[in-house]
Amino acid sequence: MAAPVMDTCHVSCCANRTPNVVSWGRGGLIAFGTCNSVALYNPQVTLLIVLVFVHLLLQFTACAVCSGHSGPVCAVDGLSLSSSQLLVASASSDSTVKLWTCSSDAGTIGSVIITSLAVPVLACGGDDSRVHLYVQLNGQFQRLLTLSGHEDWVRCVEWATKGKNKLWLASCSQDCLIRVWRLFAKAATEPVQQTDAVLKMKENVFEVSGDEFAVTLETVLAGHENWVYGIHWQPPCVKGDSVEQPLKLLSASVDKTMILWGPEEDSGMWVELVRVGEVGGNTLGFYGCQMSPDGFMILAHAFHGALHLWHCDSNQGEWRPSVVISGHFNAVQDLSWDPEGDFIITVGSDQTTRLFTPWTRNGRSEITWHEISRPQIHGYDMQCLTMVGRFQFVSGADEKVLRVFKAPRNFVESFANISCTPLEKLLGSDLPEGASTPALGLSNKAVFQGMNPLNSLATGEFPPTEDDLLQNTLWPEVQKLYGHGFEMFCLASDSERTVVASACKASKSEHAAILLWSTTSWKQLQSLPCHSLTVTQMAFSPNGRLLLAVSRDRTWSLWRRGNPDTDTEASFSLYANTSKDTAVHTRIIWSCDWSSDSKYFVTSSRDKKVIIWGHCGSGDSVGECEGESVTPCSSVLDVGDSATAVSICPYLCSDQSYLLAVGLENGKIVLYKWRPSEDLSSGSDWSRCGETDACQSHTLTVKRLRWRPRPGRAGHGGNEERAWVQLASAGADHVVKIFNIKISAL
Repeated sequence: MAAPVMDTCHVSCCANRTPNVVSWGRGGLIAFGTCNSVALYNPQVTLLIVLVFVHLLLQFTACAVCSGHSGPVCAVDGLSLSSSQLLVASASSDSTVKLWTCSSDAGTIGSVIITSLAVPVLACGGDDSRVHLYVQLNGQFQRLLTLSGHEDWVRCVEWATKGKNKLWLASCSQDCLIRVWRLFAKAATEPVQQTDAVLKMKENVFEVSGDEFAVTLETVLAGHENWVYGIHWQPPCVKGDSVEQPLKLLSASVDKTMILWGPEEDSGMWVELVRVGEVGGNTLGFYGCQMSPDGFMILAHAFHGALHLWHCDSNQGEWRPSVVISGHFNAVQDLSWDPEGDFIITVGSDQTTRLFTPWTRNGRSEITWHEISRPQIHGYDMQCLTMVGRFQFVSGADEKVLRVFKAPRNFVESFANISCTPLEKLLGSDLPEGASTPALGLSNKAVFQGMNPLNSLATGEFPPTEDDLLQNTLWPEVQKLYGHGFEMFCLASDSERTVVASACKASKSEHAAILLWSTTSWKQLQSLPCHSLTVTQMAFSPNGRLLLAVSRDRTWSLWRRGNPDTDTEASFSLYANTSKDTAVHTRIIWSCDWSSDSKYFVTSSRDKKVIIWGHCGSGDSVGECEGESVTPCSSVLDVGDSATAVSICPYLCSDQSYLLAVGLENGKIVLYKWRPSEDLSSGSDWSRCGETDACQSHTLTVKRLRWRPRPGRAGHGGNEERAWVQLASAGADHVVKIFNIKISAL
């Protein structure tokens, strides 16, 4: 089979913000839900290497779809009954638990709203503060016992085995407590010597098929200060010829801590063995926890979707934080490469701006991508950004203000170590050490030397942990730009990084004007009115002479810059545009881009059409032919779905054709080659040369596509790198992806 045209080199994502969404398998893989997908990755590369995303979804196929619940399914568990039969239990907010074998509905249990469950004996915890036990009798599960004690919703229950006749059941609740119950067969227990001094726990006795069983409360664990959302027993391990399950219980709470509990060897009293967690930050604690099969790594997933990993140092016995995969927890709206193509910055509806870069560890050849900075943690959903220098960017959110950020010294020093660049070439004068956000504030304030201790980022030894990303990697805000009347929607900057164009949401023409800003004085230069509805995207031509804008009103406008020799400030005037009468697109135009030679630009629309424009047949850059109109230079390409993103590769294919990437509403990314042709009737000017497969595609709308501005793969070196290009994509499915494409083979 031929190698795929597009090779995925990086996927950034995080866990959904809900309990019961992470599972650590016995084979070592961690699975977690991210938006409406399941992500798999392997944490066993090395303890100080970021967890590499594992593309195994192509090896997994759906063998059954269990439909029957009338409400959201909030928990599932499974048990292998035999080599060919699987029992699955599912709990839903429709107040039912359903048991499934193969693909048929084996039964329904009416109850309260179920929040957690576990098998082999079915235990259900609900909003009635009780734990209900069900046992299968005559092919049906029947409730035999109800365990009381919790004083609020039961959030999680889980079984453990000890010996042949004992089961341990742990339950946690919003009452901040954990209860451990012991279930055993009465016949297997030794009789207790009756004396006046013996205190005996109450036993809840029940009978199944003539055998007598009892459940007793073993212990109540009090150590958390807020709701306990998740618990997890240490998985069974092989010792000699037998399989044993250690009696160690992990718990996770909204108080931002995880605790590992276990009984003392001498007294048998349950005590706190280890406590780990967050310090500071603006998060709201943990939703759940998992433990590695060998018991030397523990994982928590937090309210903001972040994964937190700790490993046990086998030499010193200390638990230390490890680097873990990270990403946005809501739709990723925009992204941009830095001018040198060494890192990407992304913004999302999760109100964060994140920076990802490749990292090469000492003594190793593999290159992996990591989030090394979170420059902006905002109070509004982020919408757009543009780079205005190597270490400076402008961002816009669901507010009327644009904000300008500049990298602090601690980031530049860290980046110098990563990229093996002399620090002197990167450092500017009078850079602050870092930034911090005041309480109840939205602006990142600069922190200078002596005001805040530096973290370990500048050593370049390993990427920052989630705690560091939250607290120690902010960039100072250096400017605010006021002028728009509604929420920001799109941004663009010219190739010289001297002018920034901005546009906001608009339902009337007076609000749809484009504003131009100087990056030296940060003053408003000009207002460009033309469109009647929101300008959805803008792009400056690579030669800096033209500004292209596309809009919800189904038209595009082209603005030409005045003579820089005579104009002290940038002055743009309308050069060409389409109107409702001359428009080719019949629906909203979502995206646009320029060819690297400034001869052509492309537009993509909800009408499924992609069109290339320019001065047809002239061979000149757009705007250089006086008297020549701007017309379609390509046949109309129907991509089969709403074309929500488009980008032209800055480098030509080996046959001198242009390479375009088109992002679709269904999440697929398609590659096309286009060559100018005099005959546009046949559509032969377009050729489809690649696309993402089911594993590589986004699962929701592609929001943005950006080619790396330099040839080669970021972080790699050598002459052979000129055969490669990289494409970054952002999706509404919360995911950022980077693809390697061998352009010489297209």
